[in-house]
Amino acid sequence: MNAVLEELSSQHLKGKVRALRLSLMSLLTGGHILLEDIPGLGKTTMALAFASALGLSFGRVQCTSDLLPSDITGLSVFDRTEGRFNFIKGPIFNNIVLIDEINRAMPKTQSALLEAMEERRVTVEGVTYRLPEPFLVLATQNPVEQVGTYPLPESQMDRFLIRTGIGYPPEEIEKGILRQGSIRDEIMHIPALVRIDDLVTAIASVKAVYVGEKVTDYVYAIIRATRNHPLIQAGLSTRGGIGLVDAAKAAAFLHGRDFVAPEDVRDVVHAVCPHRLIFRPEHEGVDKEHVLNAILKEIPLPLT
Repeated sequence: MNAVLEELSSQHLKGKVRALRLSLMSLLTGGHILLEDIPGLGKTTMALAFASALGLSFGRVQCTSDLLPSDITGLSVFDRTEGRFNFIKGPIFNNIVLIDEINRAMPKTQSALLEAMEERRVTVEGVTYRLPEPFLVLATQNPVEQVGTYPLPESQMDRFLIRTGIGYPPEEIEKGILRQGSIRDEIMHIPALVRIDDLVTAIASVKAVYVGEKVTDYVYAIIRATRNHPLIQAGLSTRGGIGLVDAAKAAAFLHGRDFVAPEDVRDVVHAVCPHRLIFRPEHEGVDKEHVLNAILKEIPLPLT
């Protein structure tokens, strides 16, 4: 798996190593990822390259205010020759689905993703359809522009294992991009770097990564601290704690270990936790990252 990251980051997606790594961690754990950044930084390009390198099917949904749930899940169309309705699958029936500018879709449409993200299935007109495995929703949103958008509710945000950004590329890399132009056509021809069997094996290996008692205690100490913090109204839920452990397992696997170290938890906590914290109304403007850093400093890193 690390070979895929090295190939993409060195040849096609220079400067996006962290976002690529977190996307792979989400895929390996069965989670989903929210890329929150301004337009034009290569989020769609990264998603395309990621799917191509892993040999997985790719679907894209461009969210607008008039997008319907059926535009994502699919719909039934009457076939006159057969005299019955046939279900036409929507873009959600792909291994990797890019939901572009998710906060531009109306809440009813956003909720169409809930069952797919949590249960790996879609129910249309009373019939349930299984989604392909592996399955990853890679959603994007612009945190700056709020006009005509619908903020994701807490229940929807909690479905994303990881929230991160891409950021501007380093100077030399950006100059190279300016000289060479877009690499979108090149990315469409990236060969698969792994087989689907290897990917399935890697997913099973991540699940089998060992989590010791000291690491569990450390994770719970973080959870408890967020729940008892005076600025926080609602700290990490049990699902958030599970997500933190799963992400730490993926980090350990990518480091070549079959056990989770406390450092793995600390490495992923900033990608997994901040978007799950709900601050009190009078403290909504407080920097979540700053508060989380303060919490981590108060909790000693256990020795294993």
